[in-house]
Amino acid sequence: MTVSYTLKVAEARFGGFSGLLLRWRGSIYKLLYKEFLLFGALYAVLSITYRLLLTQEQKHVYAQVARYCNRSADLIPLSFVLGFYVTLVVNRWWSQYTSIPLPDQLMCVISASVHGVDQRGRLLRRTLIRYANLASVLVLRSVSTRVLKRFPTMEHVVDAGFMSQEERKKFESLKSDFNKYWVPCVWFTNLAAQARRDGRIRDDIALCLLLEELNKYRAKCSMLFHYDWISIPLVYTQVVTIAVYSFFALSLVGRQFVEPEAGAAKPQKLLKPDQEPAPALGDPDMYVPLTTLLQFFFYAGWLKVAEQIINPFGEDDDDFETNQLIDRNLQVSLLSVDEMYQNLPPAEKDQYWDEDQPQPPYTVATAAECLRPSFLGSTFNLRMSDDPEQSLQVEASPGPGRPAPAAQTPLLGRFLGVGAPSPAISLRNFGRARGTPRPPHLLRFRAEEGGDPEAAARIEEETAESGDEALEP
Repeated sequence: MTVSYTLKVAEARFGGFSGLLLRWRGSIYKLLYKEFLLFGALYAVLSITYRLLLTQEQKHVYAQVARYCNRSADLIPLSFVLGFYVTLVVNRWWSQYTSIPLPDQLMCVISASVHGVDQRGRLLRRTLIRYANLASVLVLRSVSTRVLKRFPTMEHVVDAGFMSQEERKKFESLKSDFNKYWVPCVWFTNLAAQARRDGRIRDDIALCLLLEELNKYRAKCSMLFHYDWISIPLVYTQVVTIAVYSFFALSLVGRQFVEPEAGAAKPQKLLKPDQEPAPALGDPDMYVPLTTLLQFFFYAGWLKVAEQIINPFGEDDDDFETNQLIDRNLQVSLLSVDEMYQNLPPAEKDQYWDEDQPQPPYTVATAAECLRPSFLGSTFNLRMSDDPEQSLQVEASPGPGRPAPAAQTPLLGRFLGVGAPSPAISLRNFGRARGTPRPPHLLRFRAEEGGDPEAAARIEEETAESGDEALEP
């Protein structure tokens, strides 16, 4: 059964995830403890051999090998390779879950489209939805070990009620070298077409909608089958596995606590004739390599996560509950097309019938939520400038078919010449002209076409004043 802990993390609190560390079922401890014990045992054997069984010369050679292995282990890009691989596996895992066929949409369309309260109408609806469930059972038998153990043969499928004996004979008489999970979908389409000819489906639009929902359902069955067929390339899985194993094989030797390298210690002061030199300083001699064990726990655990979810249709703790999905789909779909067909409660006026702004009640535990203001948008409370000139509207262009002359900016005129064109517009001219404020070059352009001569003269005067002010030292 899938391990669910959603309720335990519904609220963020102090040590919220700490309570999850003590669980065994579905935990990393359960997945990794065998490899962890093996790694610790091998490390202990090498450590005992180095400390007790080797001569001083052999220890010196082993220390050189250990330092070489430690440097070589750092050359393996383990974090990059393993992180990318696990991300790919997790995305594939969730895509497989979303590809599991669920009959919810299809059963609603069947209940609304296939009519008849008599025995024939009931038989048509139940048979159609049973064919859909049969298709999902057949494809899940092909990809899930749990479902295959439940239905090892087609006789078990017949005994479970998903298929009749006559349907089984028809199914087995179809000779094909490929998986035949799609056969019930073809039966579905033929039966739906017959129901349309008999008038049980009243128009072609309803038939089209029914077949569209069936095609979506069949597409999920096909996608699930292809996820099982096309795996992540084997070469990538091999590269990641070799990278992890080789890293910790080098770490077994390279992370041993050996004698420090000659010349690695700091230079010592001059000693007296009767004073012995102090031993060379290095890493503390620890019998238990804590950081190395933690590193193994993280990296090997990361690989174990990918190993568990790369195929979620097995029998691990966190694999998909396919058998429960089959039970749920059959029960819910038959209930919706049979007992719930035209079995409606009477239509009544709701309690907010005469209210313009209905407000459902709150409990005492949630009453504070109704006092919060509604979210109206991130810019709703943005404070705008108090300057009225910032809110004035200006024309973005002089109009179609009339190119605007280049504006002249006095400041740039000092460097580029008095007549140098510039796209800049002086804000001093906004609001001074009559009517709607416009940029100076627009007003000049309008005046040249027969506008107000007074306005044109005033603009020329203001432009000249601006130029004089800019040229003053």
